[in-house]
Amino acid sequence: MHYKFITSFTLIISLLCISCSGQISKSDSSNKIIVNEQAALTQEESKKVKTTFPQIHTNLDGMVREFVWTMHQDKKSNYWFGTNGNGIIKYDGSELINVSLNENLPGGAVRDIIEDKNGNIYLGTSEGLIKYDGQSYHHFPISENEQDNEIWDLMMDEKNKLWASTNGGSFIFENDSFTHFPVPRANISGARAMLATTRIIKTFQDNNEKLWFITDGYGITTFNGNEFNHLTMAEGLPDNHVADIIEDSDGHIWISSYNGGVTRYDGTRFTNFTLDGIIEGEEAYNFCIDKNDNLWFSVEHVGVYKFDGKTFTNYTEKNGLTTNGVLSISEDHKGQIWFGTWKGLSIFDGKVFSNAVLKEPWTK
Repeated sequence: MHYKFITSFTLIISLLCISCSGQISKSDSSNKIIVNEQAALTQEESKKVKTTFPQIHTNLDGMVREFVWTMHQDKKSNYWFGTNGNGIIKYDGSELINVSLNENLPGGAVRDIIEDKNGNIYLGTSEGLIKYDGQSYHHFPISENEQDNEIWDLMMDEKNKLWASTNGGSFIFENDSFTHFPVPRANISGARAMLATTRIIKTFQDNNEKLWFITDGYGITTFNGNEFNHLTMAEGLPDNHVADIIEDSDGHIWISSYNGGVTRYDGTRFTNFTLDGIIEGEEAYNFCIDKNDNLWFSVEHVGVYKFDGKTFTNYTEKNGLTTNGVLSISEDHKGQIWFGTWKGLSIFDGKVFSNAVLKEPWTK
């Protein structure tokens, strides 16, 4: 299944909900919704969901109907899983907990999870931002505009400002409120957005504190603190539909795209490894750099690649990956690489791929 279809498909199904019986308390001072963790789904019959796709590997004790968008292991070693349509799933060292936002919406789609220097956990969802302060979950809608609340990415910059990339654009979260940060799009004749012309897919800050904004169908917009610039096909970018971006230890910017594969940018020159025939498949996304400085990324129908600085190694179902369609890649504190797929969670321990439940039995 192509990722261009996945993007539209998941936007629709992220609006679906499953009812639950948790109690809700609302703050009188704002639109925040505070949810006690004890009010999360705990009944066994509420845990199990009917899966959309066959789960060859674990789907977190039957809690995940479709797939895991993102995973984060926090400073206290808790595991957090952001799902598509089943909200937030947390493992606290003793049990898996499905955290529900309210009676009618179990968190929706949770697409990104990050942590600040104080240990606060932020979750970017299809219904706005959720902040966990260690005791309670606080829900912050970005605005009354539905597009603004559709979050695709979160980023904490060097000044500890939280950036949210949404269908409505880019927003900065400070002092429990949002400020819109206008990002100009490149002037591209005939450009077509996948979801919204105003959508910012991801915000990234490099080692020189330059901001990089992935736009929907308009390439990349950069901001150095004084001026905006654009990187598009006119400047040598292989595709204006960019999926992900990351910086390696040498300061090179890696760019994945839906139609142009994987590219490395040194500030002047684009090197496209797909066009050069070094890697297969044109639909690439999901960058992750592990503690050994290996670069991981997924390519639709081709599986995943690991680049150790010299060689690209391709891993597929033949190597134990549950499917060649990988939707998320994360590393835990043990150095295990987790892969969220349509058919459950896989783990790479440095030698082999296996069902996550074989390495982490608590995933059941």
